[in-house]
Amino acid sequence: MNKDHYATEQEAFWAGDFGNDYIGRNQGDQLLASNLQFFSKALAQTVRCESCIEFGANIGMNIRALKLLHPDMKFNAIEINSQAAEELGKVIGPGNVHCQSITEFSPTGQWDIALIKGVLIHINPDVLDQVYSRLVQSTSRYMLVCEYYNPEPVAIPYRGHSDRLFKRDFAGEIMERHPEMKLVDYGFTYRRDPKFPQDDITWFLMEKAATVGANR
Repeated sequence: MNKDHYATEQEAFWAGDFGNDYIGRNQGDQLLASNLQFFSKALAQTVRCESCIEFGANIGMNIRALKLLHPDMKFNAIEINSQAAEELGKVIGPGNVHCQSITEFSPTGQWDIALIKGVLIHINPDVLDQVYSRLVQSTSRYMLVCEYYNPEPVAIPYRGHSDRLFKRDFAGEIMERHPEMKLVDYGFTYRRDPKFPQDDITWFLMEKAATVGANR
C-alpha cells in the first residue's frame, strides 16, 4: 500500500501490514462476549435505533455484537484496511462497506447511531476536527465514542511505535466544537474485569440537541 496515498502516516500505518496483523489479534468468542456486555450498557439509554454506521470497523467484531442485540438494525461501516474490509463485507454485505480513510469519507445520509471505538486514539491529532465533523454529520441522533481517556492530550508508545497512539478528552472536544451534541451517558470498562474484559475504555453516549427529549 503506497503511504503517499494517505494524508497522514497513521492512515498508511493502519492500511498496511500493521493493520493486517491487527486482524488476527482482535477476534474470537471472548471478544464477542465482552462486546455484547459492553454495548448492552453503553447503548442502554438509546431508543428506536434502526441504523448504525461504524467508523473504523475492522472485521466487524463490534457490529457482530450489535447484530445480536439488534437483529433488525441496518449497518454501514468505514474501514481503511482492505483485508479487514473484505472480512467486514461478509458481516454486513460488501455494498455497505466504505473501504477508505475516515478523512476521505463524505456521508451522503445519516444513521441513528454513529459509532467509533478504539479508533480516534490512532488518528493524527491534526485531522481530528475533520473526523469529529464527519461523525456529527453522519448521525441523525446518537453518537457513541469509546476511547482511551485523558484530560489533556498525550501521546504514548504503541507496540514499539511512536506517534501511533494518542489519548485525550475526545468526547469533550466534540461537544465543545459541536454544541448540538449533548451528553446522555458515560462509563468505563476495565481490562482486568474477570468476566468481560475490554481495554481500559471510557465511553460517552451523546445525542443531537434537536432530538434530545423527543420520542422518549
